Amino acid sequence: MHRPGERISLALAAVLTSALAAALLTGCDGSGLPGDAKPADPGAGSAPSAAGSGTSPLANPEGTKPGLAPLTSEPDRAAARRLIEKVPTKGRGPKTGYDRDRFGYAWMDTADGVPLARNGCDTRNDLLKRDGQSIQFRTGSDCVVVSMNLHDPYTGKEIAWKKAKATEVQVDHMVPLSYAWQMGAARWDKAKRQQFANDPLNLLPVDGPANSSKSDSGPASWLPPIKRIRCSYAVRISQVAVKYDLPVTAADKGMMLKQCGGA
Repeated sequence: MHRPGERISLALAAVLTSALAAALLTGCDGSGLPGDAKPADPGAGSAPSAAGSGTSPLANPEGTKPGLAPLTSEPDRAAARRLIEKVPTKGRGPKTGYDRDRFGYAWMDTADGVPLARNGCDTRNDLLKRDGQSIQFRTGSDCVVVSMNLHDPYTGKEIAWKKAKATEVQVDHMVPLSYAWQMGAARWDKAKRQQFANDPLNLLPVDGPANSSKSDSGPASWLPPIKRIRCSYAVRISQVAVKYDLPVTAADKGMMLKQCGGA
């Protein structure tokens, strides 16, 4: 039998042992994060990490809300068709003279006329912050994302992404830059091309291999593997096309209408 003083000492030892075990599990700083990362502020990356998560494109005309949600109701799909009908058509021109640099250097923060510009963070990281969950930043930065979870609307995958394998997540230009060049952007001034390349309305972080398979294809040649997201995909392309007065090919427009229940 333990005397009262011994019982107190034993209880204190048990508390100290438990605290030491917790510290070993979480790391010396108690955060449980790698040494080069810090957690994002509460509320950063507000998109739910679940299949079908994201924002309806019809409720996201500026592209500042996270993700891409399916359009399933008939009223929404009818609204989608009306929007797609507004997009003009023309033949796809030559790619002569196209260069990525014609749209400014990649992910510039200084493109005027778009949301999130000139906020001290480049466009790619802005988009990762917009769509990611459980975001961690590089230590000392409120910009550079080093890890996150992403629901990919194109494939339905839940991706646990780390910067060390950056290409596992790519930011898709939903209307590809070279496609835009062939459809009229070759005649735009530099400022408009920079705006187009960095407009969050035209940008979506997605599964890297899926984006690579798309390349510079229009909807008649490539659609997201997940069928339920295809109408939303067509709507976002249409929103971009209408905003920039950019035509698509007749085949692409026909395919976009089909995804939303059109003939």
